[in-house]
Order: sequence, then C-alpha cells, then structure tokens
Amino acid sequence: MGTRFAFSMLGPLEVRAGGMVVPVSGQRQRTVLAMLLLAPGRVVSVDSLVNAVWEGAPPATGRTQIAICVAGLRKAFRAAGCTDDVIITSSPGYKLLADDHEIDAVRFEQECAAAEQAARQGLVERAADGMREALALWRGQVLAGVSGRVVESEAARLEELRLSAYERHTSLRLELGQHRELIGELTALVHDYPLREQARACLMLAQYRSGRRAEALETFRAGRRQFIEEFGMEPGPALQGLHRAILNDDADLALTEGTPRQPEPAARAVPAQLPTAGARFTGRTAEMSTLDELLEGDGPAVAFITGAAGIGKTELALRWGRRVAERFPDGQLFVDLRGYDGDADPARPEDALAGFLRAYGVADTQIPADPGERSALYRSLLDGKRTLVVLDNAASFAQVRPLLPGSGDNVVLVTGRDQIGELLGEHCALRLRLTPLSRAESVELLGAASAREGDQDSAGRLADLCGGLPLALSVSAARLVAKPHWSLAHLVRLVEDEDRRLDELSPGGRGVRSSLDASYRRLSPATATLYARLGLLDVPDFAAWVGAAVLDSGLAEAESLMEELVDAQLLEVSSAADCATRYRFHPLFRCHAKEKAMLWQGSEESLAACRRAFDTWVALATTALDRQPREIRGGLDTREHVGDPAAWFETERASVVAAIEQALRMGLVLPALDLATAAWQLLATEKPMPLTPVPTIASAEDGAVRSRAREKRWITKLMGELAS
Repeated sequence: MGTRFAFSMLGPLEVRAGGMVVPVSGQRQRTVLAMLLLAPGRVVSVDSLVNAVWEGAPPATGRTQIAICVAGLRKAFRAAGCTDDVIITSSPGYKLLADDHEIDAVRFEQECAAAEQAARQGLVERAADGMREALALWRGQVLAGVSGRVVESEAARLEELRLSAYERHTSLRLELGQHRELIGELTALVHDYPLREQARACLMLAQYRSGRRAEALETFRAGRRQFIEEFGMEPGPALQGLHRAILNDDADLALTEGTPRQPEPAARAVPAQLPTAGARFTGRTAEMSTLDELLEGDGPAVAFITGAAGIGKTELALRWGRRVAERFPDGQLFVDLRGYDGDADPARPEDALAGFLRAYGVADTQIPADPGERSALYRSLLDGKRTLVVLDNAASFAQVRPLLPGSGDNVVLVTGRDQIGELLGEHCALRLRLTPLSRAESVELLGAASAREGDQDSAGRLADLCGGLPLALSVSAARLVAKPHWSLAHLVRLVEDEDRRLDELSPGGRGVRSSLDASYRRLSPATATLYARLGLLDVPDFAAWVGAAVLDSGLAEAESLMEELVDAQLLEVSSAADCATRYRFHPLFRCHAKEKAMLWQGSEESLAACRRAFDTWVALATTALDRQPREIRGGLDTREHVGDPAAWFETERASVVAAIEQALRMGLVLPALDLATAAWQLLATEKPMPLTPVPTIASAEDGAVRSRAREKRWITKLMGELAS
C-alpha cells in the first residue's frame, strides 16, 4: 500500500502523508478532490464534477479538464509515496478508495455514532468523552476555500451535524452535573444560533440547576419573543414544557446522585407501512430478480425505479416489498412524496421524517423541530437495523436525501419520473428503468375482462391501443368489470377513436390524462410548446431537426429541449447512432401532446408547424437525390444531415410515408406531391422500376388549393410501393 493519507475537510481542505502536507494545486483540483471526498467509496459522475467546477456553465473542454485534474491528483499522490490507486476510474466517473486512508468527516460521524451507542447503554461519561473527541476534529469552516453550490450544500450538512453533536455533548455533560461550566459557552451558542431550541433548552436547564431560575425564565422569554416577531409562532412543545417545569420547580429537573437517564421511547409494534398492492400485476420478472440483489449486499442499498407516467413504478416497489417483507425484521416504512400529484403540494421531507419517527415510538414532544436534527435522530434509530424504506413519487434529490439511512443493512426504494443524478452518482443507486409491457403481458394484465368472451383479437387490439402502459390497461380492465354489458369489442371501438381515447382511459378526471398532466405541468414553456407541436405529427419516429422545424428554431435549441422531454419521460429515444438520435412518442403520450396543441395552439399555428416539418422532409429528400444543399430554417446543412442517401432514406422511409399521408389528410397536396415524387425517385435508385409519369404541376400560387383528384390518385398509387 505504501503511504496512508489523512484527508481533512472539517476546516480548510488539506491532505497529509506522514505528517507532511501533500500539495493540491489549483481551485479546480481542490473542487474535484472535495467532491470525491464527500462521496468516499462511491462513484461521482464526470457530469457532477463538471457541474461542481463550473456551476452549470462549463466550457466545451470541461470533461477533458476534469480528466486533467484527476491525473494531477494521482500524480501528487504518487509523489507522496502512495504506490496504490487512490482515485480510480469507474463509469460514469471516478471513485476515491477511502478504506485504507482517513477522512476526518467520516471519522467524525463514526465517533458520534459510537458515542450515541454508549449513551443508549447508559455509559454517559464514555458517551460525553466520545462526543468531545469527535468535535475536536473540527478546525474551522468545512472545506474553507473551496466554493461551489454542491460543495457548499454538503458543507452546510456537516455544519448541521457539528451543531447537533455539540448540543448532544452538552446534554450529556448536563447529565454528568457540569451545568455551571456550561453556562458561558451555551450563552455564546444561543447568541450565535438563537433559533436552535435544543441549545436554548440546555442553557435554561444549566441556569436553573445553577440556582439562576430568573435567568432561565428570561432565556425562554427572549427566545419566545424572537420566534413570534420573526415567524409569528410559539416555540416548540419541548421548550414550552421545560418552561412550565421551571415555573413549577418540577422536582424532575433537579440533578441528584444516581439519577437514572431518561428512558428510551416505549417500544411499539414493528412498522409495516406498505400499502396494499393493486390487484393486477404481471411481468417484471427480470426487474424483481434485479431488486433481489439488494438483499445480498452489506450496508445501506438504494434502488431508483424510474420510468414514464403510468408505467407501474409504485406497483413494482410494493410487490417486491411485500414479497421480501420478512427479510426486514425491523420494519417497512413508506411515504408518498407527492412529487407528481396535481391535487397537493409535494411532501416536505421533515414531515416524512416526523411520520417515520412516530412509527418507531418517538413521542411528538421528543421529535426535534429542526429538520437536520430530525434527520440525525432518524439515522440513529435506523443504525444497526434492517429496514425497508420506500420513498414513492419523488421529484428531486432534496426530497429524498434527508430520508436516506446513514448505516445499517437497510434497503431504500425510490420511485420517480425525473432523473435524480445524485442518487446514481453519489449514492451508487441501482437504476431500474421500466418499459411498457409486451403484448402478451398486456393481454394477461387485462385478465378475466379480456377472456370473458374469448375474443383474443379484441384483447390484443386493446393492448396495442394502450401501448403496454399498465395504468391504461388497468383502467380498461376496471371499466369492463364495471360495465358487464359492454363487449370487449365495444371498448376497443371507443378507444380506437383518437379524439376520445384519453377520455375513455381517464374516467372521473383521473387515469392516464391526469398522470400525464402532472409531468406536463413541470415543463418549461418552450419545452411544453415543443411537446405539443411534436404531437401534431403522426409519424412513427423523428430526428431532432423535426423539433427545430415545428418550433421554428435552431437545431441546437431543439435538441436541448427534446432531451428535456426525454429526461421528463415524455419522449423516448428510439435509436441512437453516431450522434443521429431518433425519438418517438408512446402512442398515448402523442395523443396527450396533440390534445395540448389543440388546446393551446391556434389552428393556423398548428398547420404552419406541420407545414414546416413537411417542407424540411422535402428539402432533405431532394438533397438526397441531387446532393445539392437546400435553404431551410435553423441553419441545418441538408447535405451533412442526409449523409449517405440510401441509408438516410431507409431510416426515414416509414416516417416519410406517414408524413405524405398526413399532408394529404390536411389538404397540403403540394408538399405531399413533392415528397412522394422525391421518395419515388429515391426508391427507383434502389430497385429500378418504370416510373409513373409525375403529373404536371401548375403555378406555385395554385399550391394552397391543390386537391385535384389526379394528383391525389398518383400519390396514392405510389404509397403502396413506398410502404412495401
């Protein structure tokens, strides 16, 4: 191994080897090292490092510069005598191997946990000594000199832990009768942090036990005044209870020789909070097996179950949780964080923590008011336990982070639609992205409703119309059960009508439309506009230039917005090769997007958006024929985009056919004719055939009313060959 490093974060960032300081040069290197130290033994993605160094505005060479920083750190460590790797490359980023080295922040949390364990065993003096040694590791402001939002956020968390540890140390010293020695330092602490109720309570108790009852009451009144003036609320019940006890000279406040420690909260039944799973569930065999792997690891394990609206994320989490419940003897916790609930605000993590603490028998009066203290108490309760924690419907890492256990053999399942990169990078979460069910699984999910008439053709058709989306399939099955006089074929006829499809799958204002609306509301205005306009196109898939055409924007802007739709799980990537990404809608999502276009886009705007897309297809198809560039919006180089004409046409062929058909339905005969002509000629280059004469086109001014039967018949004749 060679040299053992001591990494110091509880103050200015410092690395020592054998008492000598190891130089870490440059602000970027220090930020990269800080990020790796904040996640010891876990992979930190390159994207997270880039974001930390440049605060969301990186240069084009950002990823390369991160690699240079890591190389510089490795060189410095080797120069200090370390023969083994300290930082390794691990997709999608880097990992700091901390097991053979010392990190003061890690040691601090370990010593605090050991002190708490001693306190639970009644070893008050040992616990106080342990807390004192932990606090002695601090040398100043966390990571002083290293800036950045992510670093500062973690520094704030560690500072909160320090204050909580100091308050706990003070409580232990009060139990040991050191009240007189504490008054001075507690007075300074309350002055610096006047809203920390635990610190104020310790000062009041120290003053009271020192015979300074009036000062203790004034300490309460001063705090109460500040709470009312700044927040319009009274202090918490614990502080008010101590105030009443001091007024009444409660005998329990006196410290007597051999006074027993306050008993732990009364034990309650092991929490079993998992809701009842739905009646319909099928498939997901591979996903269930993957989740089983969480049971074999050491330490806390996290899985992030993600996917589009209605894909069955919660159902999978509950099914697996109930199947393995006996593997978690210390209980199963569940909370709906309401990240995508249109009827209520997202749940606050501090409220979820309060519920979890109550589940483990903590009385309301013992639940800390401070969110950081709640989180610390929660982690302490779960330390050494084996508990399943299901955090459902999460919208952000800020909702999830306070609810993650710090140690123990606990397993956490997080479900959500948005990408929560911090879970994957900082916490090495297992990522499960759910996709639609197969046709056979969909028919199985329809269950008895699909089999009651033995009409497997209708069942298969309904499964196709629902696109394998479990929510849509469950709604369909429920409707058939509720209306026994309906035939399966009748429901299929209703759902086949695209204009009323979402109505049939969203009874009572709930169902598919409500679920998709929750994702749609979170989009930026530009992204929402693109989503709606893309829904106007009835094509199987499309490239990013289609987004630029319907939005009438540049290609780079359209690509960025389309990726936002992918991240929001409203658009899928159908294929990606050599940066030529193609996208597609789930069929129900396209219905939803088109519905939004009809609601918020005028008919002229919608027609113009489609016309721009059709015209761009014509320009690209014509370029594929003669290799001459065409002028189109967005600065797109048609020759560069087409590349190999044969390959381009093969990729676009199904979408070209669909675009021709849609242009005809919309009365846009001229672009339909131009595109059909170019496509027919491209097809002829692949397999020589006699070309049907193209009908003579009248003047361009006549194009807006091109609906002559001769031209339509010619296009229709070509369509069969193009589609074959």
